[in-house]
Amino acid sequence: AVWMLLPLVWMLSASLMPLSEVIKEPPVWFAPAKYSLGNYQEVWGRIGFSLYFVNSVFVAVTITAAQLLTSSMAGFAFARYDFPGRTLIFTLILSTMMIPFQVIMIPLFIMMSRLHMVNTYWGMILPAIVTPFGIFMMRQFMFGVPKDLLDAARVDGAPEPYIYGRIMLPLCKPAIAALTIFAFLGSWDNFLWPLIVINSKELWTLPIAMSRFTEQYISQTHLQMAGASLMFLPVLIVFLIMQRDFRGHCADRPQGLAPAECGTPWRACKLPGAPGSMAGKPHDTRMSPRMST
Repeated sequence: AVWMLLPLVWMLSASLMPLSEVIKEPPVWFAPAKYSLGNYQEVWGRIGFSLYFVNSVFVAVTITAAQLLTSSMAGFAFARYDFPGRTLIFTLILSTMMIPFQVIMIPLFIMMSRLHMVNTYWGMILPAIVTPFGIFMMRQFMFGVPKDLLDAARVDGAPEPYIYGRIMLPLCKPAIAALTIFAFLGSWDNFLWPLIVINSKELWTLPIAMSRFTEQYISQTHLQMAGASLMFLPVLIVFLIMQRDFRGHCADRPQGLAPAECGTPWRACKLPGAPGSMAGKPHDTRMSPRMST
């Protein structure tokens, strides 16, 4: 763990040092006497960091929300519905994971051009709203939810949107949290596709803007490290928010299975944390007079 943290420590240290200290040989890891926030001020004002930060947040949040919606819905369908060609369609979706992006980026650009989405936000967002990896992850996780729980809800009259949104999704919080981090990180750090589809400087994202610090003969490493440190903060915040849901789904399952275990209709046995919920409450194990006889 310490070895993995070394690049992060050097990034934070170099972001506070002047370029003359960063490029020294042998490398200078720490120079407290020369630390300053000047690099951060220059990065923020020199390239219009705030504009590109807003662009990156909008694109990353939109893509993440879209992937969570499409992946969870498709995963629910593949995991809990029987329809003709289900296995074949799922296999075809998985096979697309073996196709490198470099193979499809030119046809994808032509498609975006014909849809008049080049140099727009939607040109960056639309190709990424569906991900085979997300569908695979959600489908595999939803297979672990007992089918009897969903069947019991259907018998009691629960509509399919209720089963998906109020029963299945709360049980899939660990998978949703993991997919949120993967989707946000992938869209936040994406460099190649925005570079291809965006021509206007006003629509740049942070990875493209950060590449401007690399000149023909010199790389402004101290500014790159300061920008990378600022780019790291949203990813860290997302991870800290989602890590509480990384508990194993088996630990949450006794609460999630309360409707099936207590034999109560879905309207009476609410989700954990809801008013009147039976989850987490001790059941009355005393036998009635009829049972005792």
